[in-house]
Amino acid sequence: MTTWTSQMDSLIAPAVARSEVTDEVVVGAGTLDQSGALIRRMTAMPRVLICADEAGFEAAGRPVVRSLEATGFAVQTHVLPVTPLPKASVEEAEPFRAMLADDPDLFPVSVGSGVINDLAKYAAYQSNRRYVSVATAASMDGYTSAGAPLAENGFKVTIPTRAPIAMLADLDVIAAAPADMNGWGYGDLAGKVPAGGDWILADALGIEPIDDVAWPLVQDHLSGWLSGPGGVKSGDRDSVARLFTGLTAVGFAMEAHGSSRPASGADHQIAHMWEMEGHSHQGQKVSHGAAVSVGCVVSLALFDWLLEHDLGALNIEGVLSRAPDLATREAHLSEAITDPKIAEKAKAELAAKHASRDVHAARLKTLRNSWPCLRDRLSAHLYRHDTMAEMLQRAGAPAYGAQIGVSPDHLRATMQAAAFIRRRYTIFDLLHDIGQTEVAFAAVLPSLTTGDLVADL
Repeated sequence: MTTWTSQMDSLIAPAVARSEVTDEVVVGAGTLDQSGALIRRMTAMPRVLICADEAGFEAAGRPVVRSLEATGFAVQTHVLPVTPLPKASVEEAEPFRAMLADDPDLFPVSVGSGVINDLAKYAAYQSNRRYVSVATAASMDGYTSAGAPLAENGFKVTIPTRAPIAMLADLDVIAAAPADMNGWGYGDLAGKVPAGGDWILADALGIEPIDDVAWPLVQDHLSGWLSGPGGVKSGDRDSVARLFTGLTAVGFAMEAHGSSRPASGADHQIAHMWEMEGHSHQGQKVSHGAAVSVGCVVSLALFDWLLEHDLGALNIEGVLSRAPDLATREAHLSEAITDPKIAEKAKAELAAKHASRDVHAARLKTLRNSWPCLRDRLSAHLYRHDTMAEMLQRAGAPAYGAQIGVSPDHLRATMQAAAFIRRRYTIFDLLHDIGQTEVAFAAVLPSLTTGDLVADL
């Protein structure tokens, strides 16, 4: 197996060299003491603002402050409480943005995991400031990405920003992070499997071609990064380092491609619905990685269903005769999404991707003619949903809705709503195109509570 250290040289170093934004990535044991020198290489500003929450500051904040002060920086800190957990929203980023806007000589440094990094990234971008990310857990793939997935007026979108000018990760800190956090990162990385399947569909149908830089950077190494899930749960440093390397590579893939397509598909659409709902379980907001982990299994179950059917025998005229028009789909959207702000945004996404009859017909012909090759391509890429569910649980990540407090009825409602919220082509859109959305949903839902896939049409 390729080691994470060799991949830092063979994958991450070239990605840094190719990046238009990120100049340096430092990953290793005991690297927090290097943070002051790293940040001094990135800026001549005299003062640093540390953006953190209590958990991130407890994990790494004090050594970073010491290193910064030893390097001659004056340090300010803005530390959010963890009860309640910080929200991934534009509104939550506002205090960071305001502090930066008030002081042009203040350089932002994020110390924490996913939400804190995204809040600092957004605040820095809005203030026309570069920033440095100090990672504290292998919990998500956004440390090195150029986007910030934040809710704005209640609707979660990936807001274009800038990747960090540098990122530092101390593997002693990462490996010591709470096991569930690194499990969430494993779930986020696992989501790249069905997201890759979604991209294969879009590529095969001529909707969005696969990027020959971003795709191999992620997909050629994904199985290795996902191997050894038990080591992620136990905090084995090499296993966690391998996971973190994969998450870092995904961030660079998103920057290279200019969108989150290399990392996000139907799995994230499911997760974003729960995040927009503010879904909680056992008194805590369900994390992004945990939601993606469950969404990953749902997406793979839908692919399992799809691959057991012969789309080479599609009755195209029959499908087209039953296809709903845009007004009917908007009515279905309004039934599935009752929050008016979310529904309004979702209608814009739906309108952008709704295919005319001619486009729909051409798409179905392509699908029918290419199905044997496409099925082979998908089969070679995907994991079966039950295999992935076992891997996720060994890594300490949830695999099924019940594990994050989502009932079967809630899961069905989420799937119905999630299909509308992104214009990006995914398995949801393929099922719509072949007229089998509700049939497929009904077929897979028992497997997502009992583990037995119902495959019959």
